Amino acid sequence: MLSWKIGCGSFINALRTSKRGASHQSWALPSKRWLTDSANASHPKTIFSGIQPTGVPHLGNYLGALQRWVQLQNEAAQDTTLIYSLVDLHAITIRQDPKQLRHWKSDSLAMLLAVGLDPNRSIIFHQSDVPAHSELMWILSCQASTGYLGRMTQWKDKTSNEKENSERLKLGLFSYPVLQAADVLVHRATHVPVGHDQAQHLEFARDLAVGFNHTYGAGTLVVPETLISPAKRVMSLTRPATKMSKSDSNDKSRIMLTDTRDEIFKKIKAAVTDSETSSITYEPESRPGVSNLLDILYHCTTASSYQDQNELARDMESMSFKALKGRVAEKVDETVHPIRERYSQIRSDEKMLDDVAARGAQRATESAAVTLKAVKQVVGLS
Repeated sequence: MLSWKIGCGSFINALRTSKRGASHQSWALPSKRWLTDSANASHPKTIFSGIQPTGVPHLGNYLGALQRWVQLQNEAAQDTTLIYSLVDLHAITIRQDPKQLRHWKSDSLAMLLAVGLDPNRSIIFHQSDVPAHSELMWILSCQASTGYLGRMTQWKDKTSNEKENSERLKLGLFSYPVLQAADVLVHRATHVPVGHDQAQHLEFARDLAVGFNHTYGAGTLVVPETLISPAKRVMSLTRPATKMSKSDSNDKSRIMLTDTRDEIFKKIKAAVTDSETSSITYEPESRPGVSNLLDILYHCTTASSYQDQNELARDMESMSFKALKGRVAEKVDETVHPIRERYSQIRSDEKMLDDVAARGAQRATESAAVTLKAVKQVVGLS
């Protein structure tokens, strides 16, 4: 999935010691103490991230991203601005069915609310509702290097085997990192939490901002910090060497956040393990199936009493696969059940969803207007 991928990465030391222009670093999870620390009050932060509106997310999306968005929202200092975008313009780099895309946008917005995001605390909006994103993208495109874009890892990976007239060889796919940069820069984001596979794109955004400021004046664009956190990788239940994905043709490969208790138990019961019968061990390389179940159990355990997955495995080493799967399924259902129930209620209220989207678009437009005005002035457009 071509999208923003996030991690809340530790804002404790990261944001206390960050310097504009510094390169990305890896951090642990944020602590509530830092997130509410008044010592940071003189330097308000703006945190931006986005996700493609592909409908209902799966468990991997939740544990790897959405859960952390909610944690950050609930624990951040009150003067921290949190901006979360459903990046629908990025979604159309691959041709979409218009009716389905509209439906997915509503599904995705409802799910953001169901997992716990509060539109009164966070700015939540559809990217295409804020034209400043596209306008800044064009201005930045006039500064962007095609050579740099052509060396982007994802571009090369997605097009290396394509023929000249391939459907995939489109300008939108080639230049979408410029739009991704505009997404961040237009809101003057100070920090952007991302996954490892998106780090190169955030470095590109930083380079664009630095180059633009060098040409047109220091401080016009805020150069954001790229924060990379240890990923909560959730793998496919049927092919545990690959990540859980909605693009997998096998529905049993993933747990959706709308799956019923019965569906969850059936999918976990059918999950691939291995032929080892001696004990439960955490060895992702040699025992990916069992290790994936342990990962899921560990991440679904609130305030886990285990230091890591290895300690969890040692505590369960004499357990059978059947018992392990039963325990995993129970914890997954405990995690998914309240989300599933809230989603069902929220998704049925179209007017409320429209109101949330409209209010989010208004707030995001106001946020973006400051940067766009300054950029157009220094470029000579106004």
